[in-house]
Amino acid sequence: MANLNQLWPTLKRLLRYGSPWRKSLGLAIVLLWIAAVAEVLGPVLVSYFIDNMVAKHSMPLGLVTGLAVSFLLLQILAAALHYWQSLLFNEAAVGVVQRLRTDVMDAALRQPLSAFDTQPVGQIISRVTNDTEVVRDLYVTVVATVLRSAALIGAMLVAMFSLDWRMALVAIMIFPAVLTVMLIYQRYSTPIVRRVRSYLADINNGFNEVISGMSVIQQFRQQARFGERMSEASRSHYLARMETLRLDGFLLRPLLSLFSAMILCGLMLLFGFSSSGSFEVGVLYAFINYLGRLNEPLIELTTQQSMLQQAVVAGERIFELMDAPRQHYGQDSRPLASGRIEIEHLSFAYRDDRNVLNDINLSVPSRSFVALVGHTGSGKSTLANLLMGYYPVKQGEIRLDGRPLTGLSHGVLREGVAMVQQDPVVLADTFFANVALGRSISEEAVWHALETVQLAELARSLSDDIYTRLGEQGNNLSVGQKQLLAMARVLVASPQILILDEATANIDSGTEQAIQKALKAVRQQTTLVVIAHRLSTIIDADTILVLHRGHAVEQGNHQQLLAKQGRYWQMYQLQLAGEELEET
Repeated sequence: MANLNQLWPTLKRLLRYGSPWRKSLGLAIVLLWIAAVAEVLGPVLVSYFIDNMVAKHSMPLGLVTGLAVSFLLLQILAAALHYWQSLLFNEAAVGVVQRLRTDVMDAALRQPLSAFDTQPVGQIISRVTNDTEVVRDLYVTVVATVLRSAALIGAMLVAMFSLDWRMALVAIMIFPAVLTVMLIYQRYSTPIVRRVRSYLADINNGFNEVISGMSVIQQFRQQARFGERMSEASRSHYLARMETLRLDGFLLRPLLSLFSAMILCGLMLLFGFSSSGSFEVGVLYAFINYLGRLNEPLIELTTQQSMLQQAVVAGERIFELMDAPRQHYGQDSRPLASGRIEIEHLSFAYRDDRNVLNDINLSVPSRSFVALVGHTGSGKSTLANLLMGYYPVKQGEIRLDGRPLTGLSHGVLREGVAMVQQDPVVLADTFFANVALGRSISEEAVWHALETVQLAELARSLSDDIYTRLGEQGNNLSVGQKQLLAMARVLVASPQILILDEATANIDSGTEQAIQKALKAVRQQTTLVVIAHRLSTIIDADTILVLHRGHAVEQGNHQQLLAKQGRYWQMYQLQLAGEELEET
């Protein structure tokens, strides 16, 4: 009973998704009851025929014909009503899944980025696809079967007590036995079903990793090792599924068939030892018929527990994602009027055990150019992500335009602060869609942005120019072209603050010079924050912040830092030496 209490809140929440289809579901239930009555009346007509015609050797042609036609019409009516109610249940089920999948995807999109640092992508995909499909089965199969079985059982009980209450009492003895089996089944199947769903999510995640990293796997000849991993995940899922099948095979149909046979024996004994005339043969036929029909809905009710358990477990996984804390933004909806940045005593840790940034202080006037430099792991990209509002600031403060970043709304942040990343995401869509990204941007503005980043010539060479579809993850573009495309997305609607995270790392020197010219024009209306390894690209920066192991160790412009002959000077000398070696 404790398990039922634990499952009920999730089940109730899943069923609540069907509320917009209340009328359709209500009509389907009415049709189910009418169909059940039609099915139950069939044996009543046969019973009347046996006791009043066959037993008395009286066969009036008109009455026999009427009974035969009525029996056939009842069966046809029951079949037609079952067809209509099935359509109604499926209509509701598809609508529920569509709404649930939309909500779950919306929840995934609003998750904090920290959630994606630890949760595999395949797990989220599994919740959006597989788990929502299981919920569809809840409406199509479980709810429909339960209501149909309940209607049929209810109608048969009414008919049995109307025909003979003593036989009916014997017949209903099957219900306590069935209830006991259902409780036992529910107790043992729940943990197994949870494991099945978890293993299925692992399989999805494994496939996602294999497909995404196929080039690396083949390059290092790791096909066998990854194949073994997938085989282990599949075997775990197989073994868990076999546990459920063994449980079904033992507790469900064999036991219920045994109970049904025992009840049938009880009816035969009652009929055999009763005085002559107490029971009619037609009534006995009707009870045997009802018992055969009663056995099937009871088995269906019990077998639906497995699917019900899967639906509830899938619902738990879905609602866990939907109820997880979402990315938090403030309420200040005033647009940024300038690109002024102020960072005071900022410290940050992805995990509680180690800070990635320690007591960072920086003041960046509006329309200036600030560069962040340092060795790999020094905290440059983390600082950029914090400026974007991707992670919550817990120690210290970041102010944009003189206002706390934590108080700014989502719209203000995304319109006022933009980032071009080193490894940009390219949608499997057109050039135009990749630049516009759903914003109301004209074709002329897109062409202008592509001209600025030196991609217009490439676009014109394609079959449908900017309406040519790019491949999956932009696989028909070079790494440098992807970065240029990401740059065009930003330049098409200049923000107040533009962050470049190694955005020119994979671009040839000629194109880089063109980009530098474009950025100089952008600087007239935008504050520029650049993360760079090539120090030659930031010589003109107003301020250079040197980071080392999360600490700000130096700050100043290029000439000032060279004069100090500190860490920046060492980095610059090493790069000059490396360039000279390359030239020779």
